[in-house]
Amino acid sequence: MTIKKTKTILFAFALSVSSSLFAQDDMLAGMDKETPRQYVTNAFKSSRVINGHSMEFIGKGVLDVRILHRFGYVNSGFENLFGLDQASMRFGFDYGVTKDLTIGIGRSTFDKEYDGFIKYRAIPQTTGGKHPSPVSVVLVTGSTIIGTKWADPSRKNYFSSRMGYYNEVIVGRKFNENFSAQIAPTHVHVNLVSGKDYTNDFFAIGLGARYKISKRTAFVVDYHYLIKSGKDQTQFDLMKNPLAIGFDIETGGHVFQLHFSNSNGMNEKAFITNTTHSWGKGEISFGFNLSRVFTVKK
Repeated sequence: MTIKKTKTILFAFALSVSSSLFAQDDMLAGMDKETPRQYVTNAFKSSRVINGHSMEFIGKGVLDVRILHRFGYVNSGFENLFGLDQASMRFGFDYGVTKDLTIGIGRSTFDKEYDGFIKYRAIPQTTGGKHPSPVSVVLVTGSTIIGTKWADPSRKNYFSSRMGYYNEVIVGRKFNENFSAQIAPTHVHVNLVSGKDYTNDFFAIGLGARYKISKRTAFVVDYHYLIKSGKDQTQFDLMKNPLAIGFDIETGGHVFQLHFSNSNGMNEKAFITNTTHSWGKGEISFGFNLSRVFTVKK
């Protein structure tokens, strides 16, 4: 072998080694780079599971016009067309101040009640980054005002007597593209109750789940377990746990929620403290929620 060929072989060997080392350095550098932080979205198709708030938010600058409709109870019979002759409703307006903050107002025919709420996402579910979060944590606070005429003229009609309040913490997770679930401990305070031995404070555990059936359809369940503890247990004898089962159907800018429920109330104070009908007795009603979003501010 000539000296020239030897030099050529040594040069090629050195070049291949250096190339290998550079490639290894690039690979290690790539391994050191973190995966970018990403928000997990579309856990629920709507900002409400059915009755209660969901972990989902509407976008910044988006106005969500909501119409909630409940018919009468199915066991009212053919005379009332199984509840379709009777109806109650709530219409409301929710607005996305930021991607993590929503405010809303509404008015229900049930007790002619006005309600408002503030909803804030304290911790979003994320992937990647240094500290990914496996769940979303959402805080909701709201108030209600009864608008009906004072039933007992012998008692003083204080404005504060018409008011109620609720607070809840929602902890939820989107497990995969098809399934999401959440739990929501909830506190409701009512300023005026029927007797001095009755409690003004109510506690419930909300459970919500969504299972995606197709690209535009999902099965949803919304349940609240009422913790029945008070000075006078007879206060809770007629109270039932609200349960709603239904389907989300997305059609462009609209989301329809078709469901059955044993509750006619359509805010937290109403459906947690005023549900007195039972699924076991057929005291359920058909209803729907209609959501239409408009981009107000880009």
